[in-house]
Amino acid sequence: MVRYALAIFTSAFLLFGVQPLAGRYALPWYGGTPAVWTACMLFFQAVLLAGYAYAHAVASRLRPRTQAVLHLGLLVVALGALAARASWTGSPLAPGDGWRPVDEHLPVLRLMRMLAATLGLPFFVLSTTGPLLQSWFARARPERSPYVLYALSNAGSLLALLGYPFLVEPWVGRSAQAWGWAAGFVLFVLCVLACARDLLRRAPAANAPEAPVEAAVEAAVEASGEAATASPRPGVGRTLTWLALSTCASVLLLATTNKLSQDVAAGPFLWVMPLAVYLVTFILAFSRESFYARMPYSVALIASVVLVTYAHKEGPALGLGWQVLFHASALFTGAMVCHGELYRRRPAPRYLSAFYLWVSVGGVVGGVFVNLVAPALFSTYWEHPLALAACCGVAFAGMLHGPEEETAMVRTQRLLRGAMLVGVAVHLPVLVATDLERVRFAARNFFGVVRVLELSPNDPRQHQYALRHGAITHGWQFIHPERRNLPTAYYTPDTGLGLALAGQRQRRGALGLPTSLRVGMLGLGVGNSATLMAAGDDVRFYEINPVIIGLARGEGGFFSTLTDTPAHVEVVEGDARISLEKELEHGSRQFDVLALDVFSSDAIPVHLLTKEAVALYLQHLAPHGVLVMHISNQHLDLVPISLAHARASGLSAALVALDSEGDTVSSAWMLLSPDTEFFAGSPFSKSRARVRRLVLRGEPEYVWTDERSSVLQALRPRAQGRAAADPNVMDAPVVARPSAP
Repeated sequence: MVRYALAIFTSAFLLFGVQPLAGRYALPWYGGTPAVWTACMLFFQAVLLAGYAYAHAVASRLRPRTQAVLHLGLLVVALGALAARASWTGSPLAPGDGWRPVDEHLPVLRLMRMLAATLGLPFFVLSTTGPLLQSWFARARPERSPYVLYALSNAGSLLALLGYPFLVEPWVGRSAQAWGWAAGFVLFVLCVLACARDLLRRAPAANAPEAPVEAAVEAAVEASGEAATASPRPGVGRTLTWLALSTCASVLLLATTNKLSQDVAAGPFLWVMPLAVYLVTFILAFSRESFYARMPYSVALIASVVLVTYAHKEGPALGLGWQVLFHASALFTGAMVCHGELYRRRPAPRYLSAFYLWVSVGGVVGGVFVNLVAPALFSTYWEHPLALAACCGVAFAGMLHGPEEETAMVRTQRLLRGAMLVGVAVHLPVLVATDLERVRFAARNFFGVVRVLELSPNDPRQHQYALRHGAITHGWQFIHPERRNLPTAYYTPDTGLGLALAGQRQRRGALGLPTSLRVGMLGLGVGNSATLMAAGDDVRFYEINPVIIGLARGEGGFFSTLTDTPAHVEVVEGDARISLEKELEHGSRQFDVLALDVFSSDAIPVHLLTKEAVALYLQHLAPHGVLVMHISNQHLDLVPISLAHARASGLSAALVALDSEGDTVSSAWMLLSPDTEFFAGSPFSKSRARVRRLVLRGEPEYVWTDERSSVLQALRPRAQGRAAADPNVMDAPVVARPSAP
């Protein structure tokens, strides 16, 4: 038993432990968007399905000796593939630079090809382990139940998922993780070798195969006290029901992950939580039928949908803890309803292997729907409310089948709960459609949902078009001719960007130099920052989303700041960091001001704030250039991270915080300059913004790098615009004394 237990536990741990690591490798090359993880999940679900199909075919059709030889040969090939990658690229899992996207055409398919080339075969081998080794154990030891091995597999999966964001990601670099995973794979191969030897010693090769997968399941069922009654082969209707229920749960999982990731940051912390919740519901529902009761779960589903509705209305202003709690509760109850009803509709033990295959097919169908179908059908994230509404429909259908002996009172209560389920299910799509009357344009692609809203149409001076990415407004432009080119939002003269531009003009003027500037802007939005530019300025925008570029250039007639500005403007399409790396091959851009203003909804792509990224930005700055970082965020305190970069680069840092007033939206900008006296200029002393020179008291507690970075390290209390409660952050000697806000 020990060898089988160790092999199955190790395989499950490695199977789920490598998933967030693979996502971290892919994230920087594909814009740092939530869609990166859902695309990875589609790949993992597809390979898992292939692994289950392989295990079913091998265990039910081949003799024991043939099974062992075939599978050990596959293990050797997988181990050889890891060794070859380690020899060629220096890492067993890291994709080579050749996999960097050369354009943004079909990123989902390119990402899946990259995953297949880097870890496809080892992941496939791991996915076959659970069902195949349980069948080996059942054949080698028919007197013992393999049910405990299923529990060990679940334990290994959960341990890997929960341990990664808390114990691995903040402390262990990607390269070390990859080598540690490869060492674990070697241990796994040795364990499977021991299991194969046990199978060959105990199970005679002459025995004809007799569906050992079904035998293992039947043994587990008998061990749990259930009777294995005979039943006919499941028909098409029942099979389609399995497929629909598993698809619904899969869509809810991926849609919940998208919802959470788009407003905080795409990364393992918010990837593994939904997956862990989903796995727990699968474990509970499939362990024992008594773990799922229709009445309490239908009530819990109603309550959780109400909480999600509230979270949707509040948006990112709601605390991260509450958002995670509300969405996790909806995912748990919705998936529990789907998996509970799925388990109640399971077939007789002899058909369970086919049942599990169809459940896996449903997971893949859900992944295909979220990654490929939904973006083509919907202009916003309709799949999340629709999946919750479908879960309500599943719960309602289950409640229609009450026991014949129930009293009239119980029947009335059941029907009332059903009516409530129908009510909340109908309300969910209405909730998403609340802004539709104001939407003048909507588009969805790999980089998220972009909408243009028309606001205040009855007030000529406030009449405007606003760009909304996800739940966050990324700029607006007034329609009135006299106000059309006014600086607004986060780009008024008193914001960090405005002060940096004014300070550089003043510095150059004092030296007798032309006041025109070379400006780099990472992030475009509607081009509001162009209103701060002057004639003679040379401005270069870097933007990954082609929809944003089209709108900013005037498509649809909503925005015109790029065409109205007197400055010379260029727009570079693609990931900003990759574009800057390519440009560095031809020399530095020598920007006087380089501004980092990149958001996906409210989430800042982490790969643009690492030590290596900042070093790249500094190479593109002129000798007295200023690096400006927009660090406004509802949930993350990016001040310590920015100061750590300033300290490592020998730069002076100042935080510019501004409250909302008039056409200005509250914002926080961190300015990094090689000149300490830069912040003593009159633009800073006369601004209404709060300007604070900041330094670290000692060594930084953490530094974000390409190898090691964690969103957990930057989580903070909800205190937008303040300079951080970190005791390691203190004011530097005052150079610019801010006026009262």
